[in-house]
Amino acid sequence: MSQEKLRIAIQKSGRLNEDSLKILKDAGISIDNGKEQLKASSRNFPLEVMYLRNGDIPQYLRDGVVDIAIIGENVLIEKGKDIIQGEKLGFSKCRVSLAVPKSMKYNGINDLDGKKIATSYPNTVNEFLEKKGITAELHIINGSVEIAPNIGLADGICDIVSSGSTLFKNGLKEVEVMLKSEAVLAISPKISEERQQILEKLQFRLKSVLNARTSKYILLNAPNENLDNIIKLLPGMRSPTILPLADEGWSSIHTVINEERFWDVIDELKQNGAEGILVAPIEKMVL
Repeated sequence: MSQEKLRIAIQKSGRLNEDSLKILKDAGISIDNGKEQLKASSRNFPLEVMYLRNGDIPQYLRDGVVDIAIIGENVLIEKGKDIIQGEKLGFSKCRVSLAVPKSMKYNGINDLDGKKIATSYPNTVNEFLEKKGITAELHIINGSVEIAPNIGLADGICDIVSSGSTLFKNGLKEVEVMLKSEAVLAISPKISEERQQILEKLQFRLKSVLNARTSKYILLNAPNENLDNIIKLLPGMRSPTILPLADEGWSSIHTVINEERFWDVIDELKQNGAEGILVAPIEKMVL
């Protein structure tokens, strides 16, 4: 009898596809990928991958054709608010923003009242404008919306923004950030109990990878007289590991710190006499 497999949807191509496959690989899952395949299986985990168009994934989740998906949070907000959202995955970060021509004098959201806006995100735009008390005419475009103001189709646009270079090239400026987005794990409301158990194993692995990506392993030497101050700076997962050095009056400290605090902590450690500070990436971190 064949083992039940968890079915996951991943974007067919592009950066989200690459980053999705990487996090699965980092979680120890090997995918047998053939060129132009629309479906593939893992050889060492009960997982079946389906490569789909990003905008189609919410409906596949809703219908139970796939059990889970790695998808942009912005797509879920636009097309799948009824879909269960699991872990935020920390990649494919972007903004969904309103932009207008650089030549337009923009004083605030009221300047868009009565204007025409081109977008692929009509639900997101309508909800945002409604909260602001603004009425605008929407032109729904699937594809590149940046050209719309240049050909007279719209006064402004709503689209995803990463670096802003596409807006710049098309003579546009970002004026309102409606929401911030990143890749998330989305879960079908129709997932079976057996596949839910496989999902829990996958989520455990993904959390271990995500914890490692946002943490650093740090080793340093410190004078014993300053240990109390240094320990307060380095809480670690439970508490730092402290080992005596051959040099009397000195200790070696090992711990884990959050990457966001990294440089602030390093500066404070040096002020407290820390020396020989070594920082190493963490491959996996199981809490």
